Amino acid sequence: MPTWVQLVYLGCAVCFVLALKGLSGPRTARLGNLVGAGGAVVAVTVPFLYLELDHVPQMLAAIAVGSGVGVVGARKVQMTQMPQMVALFNGVGGGAAALVALLELQHMGAGTPAFDLVATAFTIVVGSVSFAGSAITFAKLQELMTSRPVVFPGLPVAFAAALLGGVGLSVLVVLEASLALGVVLALVGLALGVLLVLPVGGADVPIVISLLNAFTGLTVAAGGYVLGSVVLLVGGTLVGAAGTFLTLLMARAMGRSVANILFGALRGGSTLGAGEASDRPVRSSGPEDVAILLAYADRVIVVPGYGLAVAQAQHTLRELVELLLARGAKVDYAIHPVAGRMPGHMNVLLAEAQVPYEQLAEMDDINGEFKQTDVVLVVGANDVVNPAARTTPSAPIYGMPILDVDQARQVVFLKRSMRPGFAGIENELLFDPRTTLLFGDAKDSLAKLLAAVKSL
Repeated sequence: MPTWVQLVYLGCAVCFVLALKGLSGPRTARLGNLVGAGGAVVAVTVPFLYLELDHVPQMLAAIAVGSGVGVVGARKVQMTQMPQMVALFNGVGGGAAALVALLELQHMGAGTPAFDLVATAFTIVVGSVSFAGSAITFAKLQELMTSRPVVFPGLPVAFAAALLGGVGLSVLVVLEASLALGVVLALVGLALGVLLVLPVGGADVPIVISLLNAFTGLTVAAGGYVLGSVVLLVGGTLVGAAGTFLTLLMARAMGRSVANILFGALRGGSTLGAGEASDRPVRSSGPEDVAILLAYADRVIVVPGYGLAVAQAQHTLRELVELLLARGAKVDYAIHPVAGRMPGHMNVLLAEAQVPYEQLAEMDDINGEFKQTDVVLVVGANDVVNPAARTTPSAPIYGMPILDVDQARQVVFLKRSMRPGFAGIENELLFDPRTTLLFGDAKDSLAKLLAAVKSL
């Protein structure tokens, strides 16, 4: 490999590191994304400049098709469907790494270094797990199948058998360097990925997406070692490390261990409740009454959730908050770490509406202020404000840190119906005497609130 190519690849690796750094903050996220994408484009282009490649037209056609699908998908995806897109892209990455490893395996033989064969077997099985698992998470989030945990008699035995079979086949691949064994290993990996994700349900699915993302990163890194590619090695390691760290942070934010999230349903528990709408009486009001509460409040905290994204009401919400600020109220947005369907979902949604980042407050920073808050406006959130996380040991979200909305003087929920949140359990805060419900589409309700506050 020429020296200039090595230097260019080193620059691409640096771009990936800078991209990850940029993505750590909302102000620099867009630039970080562009830097990372630029590094990837350069890394893909360089081999065409110094290698004598076969089948160049087919490669360019594949790149064109993949680029077209990526651009169209990224532009058309709704904010509410962003987790599904992440799952799809992640699964494709794992599947591609497994296929490349299989192609490399057919050129290996008795003289191949043992560690190369270990890395190849690892890439095949873990990449297959990531591909199949990501496909199931996509189907769950897209409601192509039930989002509830899928458990059947013998599932633990089947999972253990697939796991042991994967380990055994990996050893055989290392010893014999057989393509046929590699294909069987890939099939076992696919089965293992399906069995890993089926028992996961409810709000735990985004955490599994993050875990599978880490798996994909590790397979890409292992594939980079096999191919002798520094760029793949560095990029895969960064993705693997970031995905692992994010998985642990999300699990901690939910007060659960990763093992409990993955295998809790196998022990007879459930990560998703009944999911039926309650018929218990609640106190509801019209927009005019809620507008009076907001207009004369000195301290207001807004709690956004997935329902805000579904209604695409972020712009109307920003207008309402700006109006309250103009009337002299102090208003902040309280952001729970796992609000929405993925970490940062609400941050991105509100940034799209040009909400100043200074108005966004993380859970740990704002929880102490709810006791002094006149009104909390909950827009499309449920599980992240459900006191059952503190009071009901049998609840699937028990132990999850929540926003202490129940400590505020008045709470207003904007809800379409009385159906529970993603965890599928009732929220007792809805029946609290201090709670008022405003039913309807969030965008429509916020528009009526905005008009009512302006009229006061």
